[in-house]
Amino acid sequence: MARTALRSRAGWRPRTAKAAQAPKAKGTPKAKQATAPTRRKREPLRFLARMVTMLCAFVLMVAFAVVLARLTLEPSPASEALTHTNLRPGRSLKAYLDQPELRDAAKQIGGNLLLGIPFGILAPVIAPRTRGPLRILLLTATVMLLVELAQGAMVTGRAFDIDDVILNTSGALIGYLLLGRRLSRAVHSRERSA
Repeated sequence: MARTALRSRAGWRPRTAKAAQAPKAKGTPKAKQATAPTRRKREPLRFLARMVTMLCAFVLMVAFAVVLARLTLEPSPASEALTHTNLRPGRSLKAYLDQPELRDAAKQIGGNLLLGIPFGILAPVIAPRTRGPLRILLLTATVMLLVELAQGAMVTGRAFDIDDVILNTSGALIGYLLLGRRLSRAVHSRERSA
């Protein structure tokens, strides 16, 4: 009798043959159980799509780096007398806006903004840890500072300009907010297991 009392207190019950053959899934509705094999079939396709997307993003990032290098690190001896190092934010922007032709100002400001947009779109796709406005700002500012330092120190007819860094970084933030964040979430989304 003492053994029976112990067994009932501990919640122990003998298993029947039927219960041993078909274990119950705890807390899983029948509809979710039925879709589990379908999910497993789709996982390789999602993995393949994710890898193809990341490879395309990497190729585009390399192409962007080549374009960036050509635009910023190519010597320009003809403009050597016109270039000036700018360490004060806003000074070059004011100079752009003071130009007689608005088209030239739009070209300078718009070009620098556009130069940062691909970085804001592609960086979070390639490296999901860079997702987030602050991380994109810091990463872009660091890369563009290095480009501007190299440009000012080693390239004839080019100079360091802090406004270029600000515009490039702003462009990256725009690219991230418009497309980069959503694209990164779509590529790196994780399915929650049932």
